Amino acid sequence: MDLLLDGMKRALEMIVSLDPEIIEITLLTLRVSLTSVLISTLIGLPVGMLLGLRRFPGRRLLLVFINIGMGLPPVVAGLWITILLWRSGPLGHLSLLFTPTAIILAQVLVSLPIIIGLTSTAFQQIEDKMLLQIKALGATKIQTCLLLLQQTKLAILAAIIAGFGRVMAEVGAAMMVGGNIRGETRILTTSIVMEVSKGNFDIALALSFILMTLAFIITFCLTSLQQRKRSS
Repeated sequence: MDLLLDGMKRALEMIVSLDPEIIEITLLTLRVSLTSVLISTLIGLPVGMLLGLRRFPGRRLLLVFINIGMGLPPVVAGLWITILLWRSGPLGHLSLLFTPTAIILAQVLVSLPIIIGLTSTAFQQIEDKMLLQIKALGATKIQTCLLLLQQTKLAILAAIIAGFGRVMAEVGAAMMVGGNIRGETRILTTSIVMEVSKGNFDIALALSFILMTLAFIITFCLTSLQQRKRSS
């Protein structure tokens, strides 16, 4: 109990004193997490819509791989990105390994299947009668997509929340592709692991409280938006 109280006290001290290193780590955590979720959303929504609405050869196999990807271990994602960005790898000439960009790529890899899978599930639940009615009204493809997005907005926001939760909690891939370099790629989750390995449990708890606070605030905002849309 004393350890928890010390951790909370240390977290407050870090926040109130505006510790430069903690601010830097927190801002980098937000940048890579929000960027990866944004990229996953921009790619995942149209792909999820396509898989949910269209029928084509190989669709069922794609859905199987998407569902498998929803449970992809982060260290596996980190390994793939590391091989891809290694000096002798296909993209090694870009020198992206051990940079924030590498962390974003790894987080996209773990969050994208979640957003695609949940979005496709939402669109598969749309009744055929509704689709026929929309076509009968003479809606264009763009208008049809907008109407369907309106109908599935709650499920889409749930998919985004799930994807965000996955990247905020991710540590294995970030440690592997980012290297936890001070001032470069150190984020809250990798900092917590480092402090635990050093036996600094009070600092690790303080960082965990900061991480949970950020996750709570952003998830609360997304959930409030979701429920407000439901009541509107």
